[in-house]
Amino acid sequence: MELADILQKESIIACAKVGSKRQLLQLLADKAAKLTGVESHIIFDTLIEREQLGSTGMGNGLAIPHGKIEGLPHVCAVFARLDHPVDFDAVDDQPVDLAIMLIAPAGAGADHLKALSRVARLLRSESLVKLLRETREPEKLYEILTAPSEQHFAA
Repeated sequence: MELADILQKESIIACAKVGSKRQLLQLLADKAAKLTGVESHIIFDTLIEREQLGSTGMGNGLAIPHGKIEGLPHVCAVFARLDHPVDFDAVDDQPVDLAIMLIAPAGAGADHLKALSRVARLLRSESLVKLLRETREPEKLYEILTAPSEQHFAA
């Protein structure tokens, strides 16, 4: 699974101005609601419930908030690049400035796991993360995120 399969050009939020983890999750939920037709509060509540199990802040300023939602038509990703990092209770206690939210239909076990794995692998590329942090234009962020895999992992 490639990120281009689940991330649309309209799914990119560049230079977001939020002051907290909660505001970031709400911003992601609002964007996903517009893309999927699922009510924002349902997506937000799902993300909050998942965060209560343990933070999805994976360290190095990165977070992958995620969850499964009844009635969601397909796996959906939303990317946010923040102007200023926010506390996210990440594993390394560092604030988050890059987040990719993934939501999947309630019955999409394998697809959800494939998407999570793909995003986690993608964000392990230090050069890609550096590019994301240096870029402010939504179109360019989309290009970086959806470039073919071999470009991300080339030496």
